[in-house]
Amino acid sequence: MKVIYILSDTMNRRFLQCYGAKEKAVTPNIDRLASRSVVFDNAFTGSMPCMPARRDIMTGRLNFLDRPWGGIEPFDHTLASILTSEKNVYSHMETDHYHYAERGGENYWTHFTSWNLERGTEFDTINWGPDKTGIPKDVAPEGYAGRYSEAYNCSRELYAGDKEQYPTPRTFTAAAQWLEKHHDADNFLLWVEGFDPHEPFDTPPEFVDLYDTPENCENSPFWPDYVPSERYTEDNIAQIRKHYKATVSMVDHYLGKLLNVVDKHDMWKDTLVIFTTDHGFMLGEHGFMGKSYMPDYNEMYNIPFMAAAPGVKPGRSDALVQNIDVFPTVLQWFGIDPEKVCRNKIHGKNLLPLLYGKCDKVRETLLFGCFAKTVNIYDGRYIYMRAPKDQTNEPIHIYGASMAVRNDFIGLESMSDEEIDTIEMGRHLSWTNYPVYKVPANNVHWEKNSLNFQRINRYIDGSKLYDLTTDYEQMHPLDDPEVQQQMIEKLKQAMMEHDAPQEQFIRLGLPEQRKDEFCEKNCIRRL
Repeated sequence: MKVIYILSDTMNRRFLQCYGAKEKAVTPNIDRLASRSVVFDNAFTGSMPCMPARRDIMTGRLNFLDRPWGGIEPFDHTLASILTSEKNVYSHMETDHYHYAERGGENYWTHFTSWNLERGTEFDTINWGPDKTGIPKDVAPEGYAGRYSEAYNCSRELYAGDKEQYPTPRTFTAAAQWLEKHHDADNFLLWVEGFDPHEPFDTPPEFVDLYDTPENCENSPFWPDYVPSERYTEDNIAQIRKHYKATVSMVDHYLGKLLNVVDKHDMWKDTLVIFTTDHGFMLGEHGFMGKSYMPDYNEMYNIPFMAAAPGVKPGRSDALVQNIDVFPTVLQWFGIDPEKVCRNKIHGKNLLPLLYGKCDKVRETLLFGCFAKTVNIYDGRYIYMRAPKDQTNEPIHIYGASMAVRNDFIGLESMSDEEIDTIEMGRHLSWTNYPVYKVPANNVHWEKNSLNFQRINRYIDGSKLYDLTTDYEQMHPLDDPEVQQQMIEKLKQAMMEHDAPQEQFIRLGLPEQRKDEFCEKNCIRRL
């Protein structure tokens, strides 16, 4: 048995033809895979953004209620480690996602049997160097629109004139070569993870030229900042969207090379192939650029997700699924029962019965969100976004044994001595007996624009209710107290099922659960 798992970062479903896009990117190979697959229309990411989504996938449980961006914890029972211990499955990761190599990205790839990182994406400094002052300063050219990085410019100069040197081509080419070499092996997981179409939306000109008229790529905005889109001109936004679509087309082109190997060796007869993303990205919709700091709209959370397997009839499913479902699905594919081997309670659902037509749903609701923001519930028709009860956004704590976020420690770099004194250590999580730190989130001064705990709700205007059957674009919030109360009850139940700390109920102004009831519903399962 074999699995090929393809994670394409920031792949917006609203540009994909197989999802009925109005503004289509050129994606013949994604369409080609979709024609073989069950395509899920109600797939949502769970925890945002990048590393929280990956921890969800690799552990099968939501983590945004416990902590923000961080590494794999010492008490996490991961997909790759279970495959190794239970079935001797060889797991290999091909990626250019450099966040794995940063502080706050610890221990993800170390669980794999082997892995390879292609360098040079986004702010990766591999091709940078000092000047007369030491670390060079980023000075954007006059009139430049968006983010600017001298480190990326140094990488970009190396790519000029050779499209095969861009990180996406290198990643998918390496994955195709690995698969060609090992296609006749068995018992393996090939994890292919491309950083694109994550920003910067930078591609060889031939992919930009697929859209409208050719242009001088050097003078066209391709790297949006995480700011309200009013800071950009309409022309800026149009060019950014064009470059995004070009990046999607580059991903699609090189995905085709991987699929060619699958075709060549008829691997469809014994291989489960999954294609999805970690999250979407706002490109001017609702007046925002970026992700995470605005209300939790469908553009970010409703993601592409498709799966092909031998004996599976291609088609569509409206079942509620999430990226946490990859964990139990892959385990079951290799004949591993998660309930018998997982050290932690998992939240994901096995999707194989859905794929093979043995059921039409695996859950009634799904929960999603970003740490310290709104907590959101979806039941297949309504989405309810529950906002904090007041501007203090308290009480909210960060729980974990690994005290690192992206490029920062939760400690001297982000807290005063007095604030460090507020940190506690103990068995604070209901689902593990591993001792963790308990850190008041508002005492941590993390200045990442999209995830600053003090400012993360600044664009949130109260709780919102939407009916996606009539308002998928979420332009018209409903004022329906009866439906809202129904969704509040579903939210409370889902939060208990997903092991939410009790303080989350208080922060959101929900009736606090009795401790005995909460612990009974969130008991720790031990082998």
